[in-house]
Amino acid sequence: MAAKKNIKRNTSSKGGKRKQVKLLKPWSSLSWWRRAWRVLWMMLAAIWLLSVLTVVVYRFVNPPLTPLMIQRFFQQYSDRERNVHFERDYVSISKISPNLVDAVVYSEDGLFMYHGGFDYKQIRISYEENKKGNRIRGGSTISQQTAKNAFLPHTRSMLRKALEAYFTKLIEIFWGKKRIMEVYLNIIEFGDGIYGCEAASQHYFGHSAATLTKREAAQLAVCLPAPLRMNPDHRGPFYDRQTLIVMDRLKWGRVDLDMPRNKRREGAKRHNFETFGDLMMYFVFGKKKDK
Repeated sequence: MAAKKNIKRNTSSKGGKRKQVKLLKPWSSLSWWRRAWRVLWMMLAAIWLLSVLTVVVYRFVNPPLTPLMIQRFFQQYSDRERNVHFERDYVSISKISPNLVDAVVYSEDGLFMYHGGFDYKQIRISYEENKKGNRIRGGSTISQQTAKNAFLPHTRSMLRKALEAYFTKLIEIFWGKKRIMEVYLNIIEFGDGIYGCEAASQHYFGHSAATLTKREAAQLAVCLPAPLRMNPDHRGPFYDRQTLIVMDRLKWGRVDLDMPRNKRREGAKRHNFETFGDLMMYFVFGKKKDK
């Protein structure tokens, strides 16, 4: 009967032997350029896997050192007018005053809770102002700053910016906003050799980051764009004005790091974010994409 017949499917070759499919040819059979190509893509795959693994590990473990910390150490060591100085003390987000979270968001990245790592409108505005010769203005979000400080040296190159964008997307995927803020506040530079909000709070104010007042939080937030030149120990009229501006913004309310995704999506729609396509349209045609 047909129902009892066994139907065999195989990939047998002549002689009834099963054909073996090899994914990779033996090394000895490859030409020199095929060997070079195999080594190249295996190295790229290993680097990619290492980058993803590092991001996943840092989701649970604080970075022991960052490229900037190493870079600053050698700068201090080679400069006779600077002392080799290093202060750092990691604390969990629960031990950081909400005043500081609010201050850095309202000072550095007001739409932190709503974007996916990039604020394309701010990038465009920064490009326009810098092109006009105005004061150099950055368009980096807190996510981008975290990616740069955690994984990359502080250099000016297109490669570094590309890697920054890559790591920004990775931490947005694997960390989430709360962890990004926690790492950011623990590794960011607040002065020469002073890293993280706990070390900064102890150094400048003599107490823990958990008890930062609104004024103290604003002072720390204001120094972030240029912590070596401007910090609570090196104040000036501009610094004091910016501190008052940030203090006034703190009246806008608390930043909710535990905001549900649906509320974040609603907020993104409400703010009508420019997209990557809008930015490319601007760079290609010199104008914003019509909505």
